[in-house]
Amino acid sequence: MQNQILLPLRQLMAKIASTSHLLKTAVFIFICLIFFENVASGQSFTQSLRGSVKDVDSQEPLIGAVIRIPALNTGTTTDENGNFRLTAIPVGRYDIQFSYLGYEESIASDVMVTSGKEVILNLHLVEKVNELNEVVVRYDRTKDNTVTNNDMTTVSSRSFNIDDTKRYAGSLGDPSRMAANFAGVSGANDARNDIIIRGNSPAGLLWQLEGMNIPNPNHFGALGSTGGPVSMLNNNVLDKSDFMTSAFPAQYGNASSGVFDLRMRNGNDEQHEFLGQIGFNGFELGAEGPFARNSGSSYLINYRYSTLGVFQQLGIDFGTGSATPDYQDLSLKLNFKVGNGNLSVFGLGGISDVSFLGNETDTTALDFYGSRYSNTIVKYKTGIAGISYETNISPRSVSKVTLGFTGTDEYFHGDSISDVTLEEFPSGNGTFKTQKYSLNYSLTHKFNAKNTLGTGITGELIYADLFNEEIHEGTIYETNISTKTNTSLTQAFAQWKHRFNEKLTFKGGANVMLLSLNNSIALDPRIGFTYRLKGNQSLNIGYGIVSRMQPLTMYAIQTPSENGFALTNSELEFSKAHHLVLGYDWMIWENLNFKVESYYQYLYNIPVEETASAYSAINSGDSFAPDFTDSLVNNGTGYNYGLEFTLEKYFSDNYYFLATTSFFNSRYKGSDEVERNTAYNQHYVINLLAGKELLVGKKRNALGLDIKFTTAGGKYLTPIDLEASDATGSAVYLDDMAYSEQQDPYLRLDAKLYFRQNFKGMAMEFSLDLQNVTNNQNVFSQQYDPYTNTVVTEYQQGFFPVPTFKMTF
Repeated sequence: MQNQILLPLRQLMAKIASTSHLLKTAVFIFICLIFFENVASGQSFTQSLRGSVKDVDSQEPLIGAVIRIPALNTGTTTDENGNFRLTAIPVGRYDIQFSYLGYEESIASDVMVTSGKEVILNLHLVEKVNELNEVVVRYDRTKDNTVTNNDMTTVSSRSFNIDDTKRYAGSLGDPSRMAANFAGVSGANDARNDIIIRGNSPAGLLWQLEGMNIPNPNHFGALGSTGGPVSMLNNNVLDKSDFMTSAFPAQYGNASSGVFDLRMRNGNDEQHEFLGQIGFNGFELGAEGPFARNSGSSYLINYRYSTLGVFQQLGIDFGTGSATPDYQDLSLKLNFKVGNGNLSVFGLGGISDVSFLGNETDTTALDFYGSRYSNTIVKYKTGIAGISYETNISPRSVSKVTLGFTGTDEYFHGDSISDVTLEEFPSGNGTFKTQKYSLNYSLTHKFNAKNTLGTGITGELIYADLFNEEIHEGTIYETNISTKTNTSLTQAFAQWKHRFNEKLTFKGGANVMLLSLNNSIALDPRIGFTYRLKGNQSLNIGYGIVSRMQPLTMYAIQTPSENGFALTNSELEFSKAHHLVLGYDWMIWENLNFKVESYYQYLYNIPVEETASAYSAINSGDSFAPDFTDSLVNNGTGYNYGLEFTLEKYFSDNYYFLATTSFFNSRYKGSDEVERNTAYNQHYVINLLAGKELLVGKKRNALGLDIKFTTAGGKYLTPIDLEASDATGSAVYLDDMAYSEQQDPYLRLDAKLYFRQNFKGMAMEFSLDLQNVTNNQNVFSQQYDPYTNTVVTEYQQGFFPVPTFKMTF
């Protein structure tokens, strides 16, 4: 089932990438826009800038905080609610200073002001430990990626905002693809956005939205995985969010490799604004604004429909035949002022489907995407909804309660097609449905400038209806999963931050989890220290134990027995790991940061087969289908260690650059006790990114270029036994040589051109993302072709131009 889904989807992406006339069209539009700029009026435009300033720990509004824009020699102060406003700001980019008596000063660098959208900044300042020994910190928690929203992080963490997802070449507005540029992170393959962190399986990643644990937020995203070909997350609705890669704070449980803690921004609560966008990935419409004047309440909603689906409806053929991926998604957030707090309703939903029909395959095409000997039909649905209320229950305490619901629905049907009669025979069926109801409560209390305590509890009720069968020779049925079950996952945490002085800070806590399915319990301590040296330098150390439950499908796999079947995986415990990180951070000057981190991770309690084999669940999690291996026990181990370097020039003076280098080793042992490379052991990843923006004309329009170069060690693959494969008619792998053959290094160059123009009350932007400019053939996998009895090398995405046009008004 896995290959029957995986190969057609990946080959389809390669076929779509060959539509070169898209590039010609995009270049023509780009030239027209620049010409229009040259003949347009020289009128200048302005925009308003407003927001709020609060304490980072207690969320208490800071009254009388000073906000200044030195370049314009203007400023203001916050009112009794901590809000501020600056009007008639000329379009362009500005540094904005924030200060408040007894707090560390902050600067938001290169804030972009356009005519099409009001700028809203929500700042959080840090109280000084010792007022007499004044420290000025040249960053702010809303714009600077070195500082996270979550003040309990110590190591291996950074934030990102909307600009980052748009800025990096090749990211396509996708947070996952953007994160692949960070140190310690690599992508599984070009056709999916799975995140591999420090050699770990992507299945170990935790996704959170507004503090609520959510399922895979990707179109065509299978149960048990965390990635997919297209993200449902819309970067136009995201606020500054956090990404963590090791030893994360105690509030994050059920994660073993990393955490994406996503925040959605509030809509504009004073004026209505709209967005229209079209690109190769979809048509998009967005709207935001107040429910009523001076109410302080707002709405934000964005809808997207796949471009390829529209082209198919219009009868336009891009050479993809009937196998056109169709997807659509909706994102929304409603925010209301209730009492002295905020009530938020948020949601994310998406549906996607594609059908690969063998009898409709054009076998005369040079690189046809499907197989004439099989049909594959898949459908996916994902829904996420939540309601939260956050309020200051005292000047030093903030509490938040969130009620949530998530649901997933996956459908699969496969046929095999006779090469003689072209008759279709069913080969497999699958349906995976889940529903989860959750309740989260957190309380943070700031005792004083030195001590802050955070506590919380999460309860999740999970219902699952899972079914999968394989059909051999059209009549012989083999059931892998058939169950309707329910379980619960309960988590509680406590974490404490203590600032001994301006130099030394301690952060520590613990997370406890209980899975009612088999009464598995995990107690995970977390601890970290930061010591600030002279010259904006710091040493950081973090340690933690992390635990993660297995995918629901793994617990439900059936093993044939004398009495019918047995659930041989039902007693699997949490997979666990020790994380140890040592880091050095140096803010060389205001916008240039250098960072080094070394780490060691020991993984244990990993599911492996009872009988001796090379199998380990450590190598699964980056596919379109679940892992159906049965008879598993928690006896597997593994380890990851590495050294990472980051040199980053944040966007200022109209340019930026980012260089990340990761050297690592990732190994594991199956039940045969042989140490091997993991499927994700590439040994090294190097990313080089840079961008330059030119301001054009009196209206300060922008013309920009972004470049990205990535190289990484080749993937390790398992050799195929041709003789055994020929005898069985399907691929047979040499398991005793698992992950022993390393492929050639991965090389890819991406570039992005964009032009942004301001009009009165409106702004538009056109970009052209050129992926894999050199059309380098990077090996993805090797597959067995039963009709030629040969091993076929599958390559990753070739040259792929992605034009996008966006308008805000």
